[in-house]
Amino acid sequence: MAQYELLLPKMGESVAEATVIKWVKQPGERIELDDTILEIATDKVDSEVPSPVAGKLVRQLFKEDEIVQVGTVIAIIETDAAAESPDPVAQEIIDAIPGTEQLPVSIRNQADVKESNNIRFYSPLVRNIANQESITAAELETISGTGADGRLTKDDLINYIQHRTLKTAQNPVAQVVDNQTSVPAAAPSVEHTKPVIKTGGGDEIIEMDRMRKLIAEHMVMSVQTSPHVTSFVEADVTNMVVWRDKVKAGFEKREKEKITFTPIFIEAVTKAIKDFPMINVSVNGNQIIKKRDINIGMAAALPSGNLIVPVIKNADQYNLVGLTKSVNDLAQRARTSKLKPDETQNGTFTLTNVGSFGNVMGTPIINQPQVAILAVGAIKKKPAVLETEFGDVIAIRHMMFLSLSYDHRVVDGALGGSFVRRVADYLENWDVNREI
Repeated sequence: MAQYELLLPKMGESVAEATVIKWVKQPGERIELDDTILEIATDKVDSEVPSPVAGKLVRQLFKEDEIVQVGTVIAIIETDAAAESPDPVAQEIIDAIPGTEQLPVSIRNQADVKESNNIRFYSPLVRNIANQESITAAELETISGTGADGRLTKDDLINYIQHRTLKTAQNPVAQVVDNQTSVPAAAPSVEHTKPVIKTGGGDEIIEMDRMRKLIAEHMVMSVQTSPHVTSFVEADVTNMVVWRDKVKAGFEKREKEKITFTPIFIEAVTKAIKDFPMINVSVNGNQIIKKRDINIGMAAALPSGNLIVPVIKNADQYNLVGLTKSVNDLAQRARTSKLKPDETQNGTFTLTNVGSFGNVMGTPIINQPQVAILAVGAIKKKPAVLETEFGDVIAIRHMMFLSLSYDHRVVDGALGGSFVRRVADYLENWDVNREI
């Protein structure tokens, strides 16, 4: 018999860690090739980890709800043969992870999860939040962590930031005025206590699932990070609606795909971003990071009621057919929990379609670390005034609202308002004779 070390596989360029959510196989159970051993989750996506070998599960090295770094040994499998090799495809995946060769257990345990030169490890998400809050490396070192081996988790950092902000507000900085030290009068102390929720006999208590907890934390963090401002425009999209009605049957017959309004909206957004590239940025302390790529996230509601945001990378490089196929593919796999972790990462701008729920407008919360998010409302037939060569007339038109929420630290009203107006212009000026 030989012992095989199962590693947490690489799940994308920007994914460094995952949470164990469920062990499908228990110690002592038989495992066949490609059997699912455990289920893991990143910030957005749940995935399964299959076995590249056949044998028996000997040991689970992490408990459920623990965070694991990519490339870490997560389980020991006793294989059937003395020197059985993993499946070639699985081994190819494993070999792509630098520094995670299949070492003997005795060697692996000597350096299991220790950091080189005793430098503390921080996940990309933790580092990003720290940068946004201007927390130095030295300050990070002082924050105690509750993760495996004392690692600092996102929850640890958010709790620290909340207490630090409260402490700063309660201890105003002294000022020097006319050579006299003046300490402003402290504002009345405000205790940020949680409201007391009373329950009645007929009330039902529902525990948040893991994804809902992550969404809640991300939304609170976004509001605490960015001063939100929202600008609205109303667009006459009659030409766009007429064009889609004209081409959708032929398009579906030819491409075996349905064309919705979402890829049309995304195309308009990418064009507007090229016109106003400073909307495609992130904030790092006092630095503005202007993004080269245009990666559009599309918020999608899941059957569970939760929200996920798959990302179309380099969306400006697709034609409308390509955007349609990408939108349909990501939406379908989002609904069936088949997205890869990397497909929800590295978005630079997000679009959310509140109109799919019959809403005419919304004020969405920014998807950090982006600085803007566009909500498109339901398209409604309404009477509108049209200017003609014979004078003004009232006609029934297809109208919709667009609302852009943006980070007022770096996006002022002129930029935010001009951007959402430009998106509306591209939709209003749609060519009804466009070929696709």
